[in-house]
Amino acid sequence: MNDIKKTAMITIAGRPNVGKSTLTNALVGEKIAIVSPKPQTTRNRICGVVNRGDTQFVLMDTPGFHKARTRLGDYMVNVVRQSVADVDGVCLMVEPIANVGTPERALIDRIEEERLPAVLVINKIDTVEKAQLLEVMAVYSKVHQFDAIIPVSAQEKDGLEELMEQLSRYAVEGPQLFPDGETSDQPERQVVAEIVREKLLRNLDKEVPHGTAIEVTKFSERDNGMIDLDVTIYCEKASHKGIIIGKNGAMLKKIASHAREDIERFMGTRVYMETWVKVKENWRDNINYIRSFGYDEQ
Repeated sequence: MNDIKKTAMITIAGRPNVGKSTLTNALVGEKIAIVSPKPQTTRNRICGVVNRGDTQFVLMDTPGFHKARTRLGDYMVNVVRQSVADVDGVCLMVEPIANVGTPERALIDRIEEERLPAVLVINKIDTVEKAQLLEVMAVYSKVHQFDAIIPVSAQEKDGLEELMEQLSRYAVEGPQLFPDGETSDQPERQVVAEIVREKLLRNLDKEVPHGTAIEVTKFSERDNGMIDLDVTIYCEKASHKGIIIGKNGAMLKKIASHAREDIERFMGTRVYMETWVKVKENWRDNINYIRSFGYDEQ
């Protein structure tokens, strides 16, 4: 048992595709949040747990803050707004661009509104020269007095030690919230669904994967430890269903195979998975469908 005496609840916020999930995974030390090159990969708030010394850090990976175009988008934006409240600190994560965009300004306003301590995390520093990085730091310093500005490369795990040192200053006296060995608050069914959705994002183009939702209808364990899964992929159009299945089912087999490998790695046991594709037209604008897929405000 770790000698935990403090906790630090930290929200990681920023625009889509800035690297929030990559940073969360890097700090936790294992994959708890799905990652893809496409924006708006994360839909729900996901907690990553790190025990370090006498402190338990609870890192809240949030959806990218963006201009919503669907009711699902409204939900995602609201998740971010609610996450930037009642926490011990906020990491505002930005790209190394010397311009404060609309999402960043809105998040800074929210930080100031809640009077929260905040650190600016400039990601992807491996892609720019030092002069450009200094320019970014200067631009953001003019719009808000951050406690610290920390350049990192979440992908290369550069600058993470300095970031954790800064976040430790936000810790408060309190009991351990998650038991030893627990690295996330996600139930296993949700992890399975998210892994399948990640493979859709990685293997399909344009709007198709963004219009998908995953439902795990069967999750059972055999006597020999093997896990049986029934997974349904929902999409918004019949034409999208054809793309997901692919010629002679080739694309669906590829997605399912890649997903099963990651699920077996996560579960630590063999997995037998059956997968179906169904159409639910315009589900992202139907509040009942949104809630049924687990995107429900608490």
